[in-house]
Amino acid sequence: QVQLVESGGGSVQAGGSLRLSCVVSGLTSSLAWFRQAPGKEREIIAEIITDSGETYYRDSAKGRFTISQDNTKNTMYLQMTNLKPEDTAIYYCAAKPVVHRASSPSAYPYWGRGTQVTVSV
Repeated sequence: QVQLVESGGGSVQAGGSLRLSCVVSGLTSSLAWFRQAPGKEREIIAEIITDSGETYYRDSAKGRFTISQDNTKNTMYLQMTNLKPEDTAIYYCAAKPVVHRASSPSAYPYWGRGTQVTVSV
């Protein structure tokens, strides 16, 4: 059984930075960060393959968001910089037991409870 626990969310002014953490217990092949803003669908931000460290980003996340992992701490991170009000959302970490890339939430059977990120003007 895989368990995921996010932390690091909070309130920040536009232009600021936050680093989200996701502690992972159990074996996974792929980890990802998603977010869901009020009234919008859940969308993937980035994915990391746990064995190789290979990463994938949605186009709008490239340049501002960085996904990484520390296998010694069983933790995945999302470094977010130059935050904008439209980044306000609940951020979730997710995991799946297969390596193939997937951006749909339905491909990920394991989820954390989410952490709120609020960016003010």
